[in-house]
Amino acid sequence: MKRITVGLLGAVLASTSVFAQDFSQVNITTIPVTDNIYMLQGSGGNIGVSIGDDGTFIVDDQFAPLTGKIVEAIAALTDKPVDFVVNSHWHYDHSDGNENFGKAGAYIVAQDNSRHRMETDQVVSLNGREQEAYDASGLPKITFMDAMKFYFNGNTIEIVYTGPGHTDGDAQVYFRESNVLHTGDMFVRYGLPFIDQPNGGTTSGMIDSLWEIAGLIDDDTIIIPGHGQLAKRSDLLEYRSMLVTIRERLQAAIAQGQSADQVVASDVVEGFAAPGAGTERWVRAAYEEYK
Repeated sequence: MKRITVGLLGAVLASTSVFAQDFSQVNITTIPVTDNIYMLQGSGGNIGVSIGDDGTFIVDDQFAPLTGKIVEAIAALTDKPVDFVVNSHWHYDHSDGNENFGKAGAYIVAQDNSRHRMETDQVVSLNGREQEAYDASGLPKITFMDAMKFYFNGNTIEIVYTGPGHTDGDAQVYFRESNVLHTGDMFVRYGLPFIDQPNGGTTSGMIDSLWEIAGLIDDDTIIIPGHGQLAKRSDLLEYRSMLVTIRERLQAAIAQGQSADQVVASDVVEGFAAPGAGTERWVRAAYEEYK
């Protein structure tokens, strides 16, 4: 299997889309998680990296224009190639590098629904941005419906689908022996989560999934969230409690016959998010889910 090299990237990146963001200003930061698992942060979702005698296994690959910098960061950890890329889900900030890694020989892995999304043009509901279908090199070659396992670099790597939540194709990646979990955007470390309702995500699904995820791990588990800093099980449960509280407030308001405008005005997210256009958009989407 070929390793992605800086020389190869010139040809690979020439065909990638150019985003409004100036990726030349983005630096990739490497954060140790255990002795052979790392988190890379740049622009987009957090990348999990497992290195060892078997090779290199990563979770998510951010934006295509950053592939060169990501490869350089991984090369500082190991001289082994990237063998597998697991997509936590299909959104571009987690999977836009697929075509680059696929062309260089890595196998892309994802939940079935995520591959189906990548096969055709999609619109990400958060910002209305169109995500074009990936070519064959960027599509997952290995998919699963409910669960699958890898035995790689001394870990039993359990990849689990807990049902619709952030999208309809979210994968949880648990490195059992190292006790490290990558959640993708089912759990993030900023205010209200992005729930992509038009693309199969649901608030209740996320709440249920978070409870199932909490049962997979323990209090010592280190969590690599979709965005933000490393976390623990207690952080994930606190996040879930926030969503449960908001759901209870929202359902009570709907039961009282309140309109979407009234629910927005009543501030059902008080204590969790400041008023603003983004918060209002989130509440209105949740209202449509429960009305």
